[in-house]
Amino acid sequence: MRRWGALAIIGLLLTSGAIAEDATLKRLDNGDDAKAWEAVGRLDIDGKGFCTGALIAPKLVLTAAHCMFDSKTRQQIVNGRVQFLAGWRNGRADAYRNVVRMVVHPDFDFDEAVSSRRVRNDLALLELDQPIRNPSIKPFRTAPRPREGDKVGVVSYALDRSEAPSLEDVCEVLGRQDGVLVTSCTVDFGSSGAPIFVVNDGEVQIVSVVSAKAEVEGEKVSLGTALGQPLAELKAELVAGRARYLGEKPKDRRLRVGERSETGGKFVSP
Repeated sequence: MRRWGALAIIGLLLTSGAIAEDATLKRLDNGDDAKAWEAVGRLDIDGKGFCTGALIAPKLVLTAAHCMFDSKTRQQIVNGRVQFLAGWRNGRADAYRNVVRMVVHPDFDFDEAVSSRRVRNDLALLELDQPIRNPSIKPFRTAPRPREGDKVGVVSYALDRSEAPSLEDVCEVLGRQDGVLVTSCTVDFGSSGAPIFVVNDGEVQIVSVVSAKAEVEGEKVSLGTALGQPLAELKAELVAGRARYLGEKPKDRRLRVGERSETGGKFVSP
């Protein structure tokens, strides 16, 4: 049996460059094609590039951790603007939201070379300024990572197909080891953070996100971050208030006695 996770991997983070689109990809240009995929969106990052993200709750987007770093300063983006364009295609999105807070997996090291360790921690959660309540944009649920040989798919943007997402629903899990999912899915620069999914009883569920493309023993593969414990840790960090704000942290404003908030409740704003 071939071992994937522990092999020397020639990997590339998917944030720049381009190659021709693979014939197995289906471009989701119109509303009929894109139906059920509206919760996948393009993440525009401070005017310097983009990644792919997926809505997993009305205010939470799942993506790759390395998308949240400036490649020049090697530091986490804290003052720039990150926008989630849900269902972006041909110059329009189904919903536009700004990212206000983000939490990157605490064990992720941006300066580490592409490796099993780096990939398995390449996960981030982004909190939006407002929830997306559009009934056509349904957040995805997550599922346990699939087994070797299982069929998976991926929906992603990339530099040569940045104006509409593309779907590949015929990938295969080639192996999994050390928190890394190795698949045959076709990915390219801009695909970072794209959801790798399975279909269970007709429901699309996310099992991984794209971290890098790689070559193992001469075979082109994609590397994904397994969910499960890493995602649970990110959610715990968010709940504990350890997420980083983009820009200045909103100041607390205490209501005077008898004063009502815009929602009608009497409370202290968080």
